[in-house]
Amino acid sequence: MKHISRLVLGGLIIATTVVSCKKDDNIDDGFIPARDRAEEAPLSQAMIEEYLETHFYNYEEFENPPADFDYRIVFDTIAGANSDKTPLIEQVSSKMVKDRVKDGLEYKLYFLKVTEGEGDRPEFPDVATISYDGIYLNKEEPILPYTKRFDASTIPVRFDMTSIVNGLQDVLVEFKGATEVITNPDGSTSFENYGIGAVFMPSGLGYYVNVPPTSSIPLYAQLIFAFHLYENEEGDQDNDKVPSVVEDLNNNGLEEDDDTDGDGIANYLDVDDDNDGRPTIDEIEIDADGNITYPDEDGDGIVDYLDSDS
Repeated sequence: MKHISRLVLGGLIIATTVVSCKKDDNIDDGFIPARDRAEEAPLSQAMIEEYLETHFYNYEEFENPPADFDYRIVFDTIAGANSDKTPLIEQVSSKMVKDRVKDGLEYKLYFLKVTEGEGDRPEFPDVATISYDGIYLNKEEPILPYTKRFDASTIPVRFDMTSIVNGLQDVLVEFKGATEVITNPDGSTSFENYGIGAVFMPSGLGYYVNVPPTSSIPLYAQLIFAFHLYENEEGDQDNDKVPSVVEDLNNNGLEEDDDTDGDGIANYLDVDDDNDGRPTIDEIEIDADGNITYPDEDGDGIVDYLDSDS
């Protein structure tokens, strides 16, 4: 399986410039009172399950690829000539994930794993290179279609996974990237054995009421992202040389809830994690080979970069 991109990959694209991959920042604009997230969650799940029961994807093309097949997932309704197709609900997997706003609320997040991929698996705060197709499910706005593509990129794009919608972040970690990336003589880039899948996310893991103003996405819309995962790079969002995955001190796979010094800045964004006036980068050791060690000078069991008394 190979994907060829005709454009060389560019630098990191800021999430705010691509509508589909900007994370819900959980700030109500004050004009639209948000519904209770716990009450909305079962309604979202019911809508997603209804879609999964009544739609299928082009699995037959993946089973017997045509010569010109682009390995992209296409969804369609089970009806008419397609009445005998296998519904998505029989092909998806699921996992339980936390709401980032309301304590104690979890979602059953459905995802389709067409091909897991054979390369490296990203960690949740990594930088991933993907192509994608973003679709919304709507039952809020009668004048808008039930389902519609709102954004897509067939060109591979690099995204900081801490800045994309939570549902996509939560599912990309279930896949792996390509085993090989080849730069061809004509400037195109080829990827082999990459991950292919889709996620069906409730609005609470998408935009909820914080829809980007330039978007046509309805409020409370459920989202679908079909994607190819090509590459990933280790994330270090604050450039303190401590990988962001290491700064997940409670090991719960969320970057937002670790704040050692209680200053309101999560560790993965905090250049001085213990607020002792010494930058984190000055409290770790890096040898000539780039290996990192974390000293504990006072021997109290707390590494220096997290110990305000070291």
